[in-house]
Amino acid sequence: MKSLFSTLVLCSTWFFGHAQITVIKDARIDELVRNQSAIIPPSTVPQMNGYRVQITHDSDKSTVDDARSKFIAQFPKVDTYVEFTAPHYYLKVGDFRTLLEAERVKAAIQQQFPTCFIAKERINLPRIDQ
Repeated sequence: MKSLFSTLVLCSTWFFGHAQITVIKDARIDELVRNQSAIIPPSTVPQMNGYRVQITHDSDKSTVDDARSKFIAQFPKVDTYVEFTAPHYYLKVGDFRTLLEAERVKAAIQQQFPTCFIAKERINLPRIDQ
């Protein structure tokens, strides 16, 4: 039994030692490996505690994009944010410092987006031109 096993080991060593193996890979793999080791600096946008109005959420991004377009047509100066947390996309709007500012926007869009609500979270500093 030992001689059969040693014969198999010697034959397989000879076969794999002389065989050529060709690896075919996609060029995008090298790009992924390069990007994985890249250093991503932290966000430099100053943030504070505040409020945003969540307008809608859906697993279909086109539905969220349609709602975003409707909102931007009504409020072009209010920033919009689409966040993805599997399996849904969430549309949140505004960088409101006070609850009263968020309530004003919510009251204005309540007819168009009846499921909207105010969420307390970290916001970017509001734009000066508002």
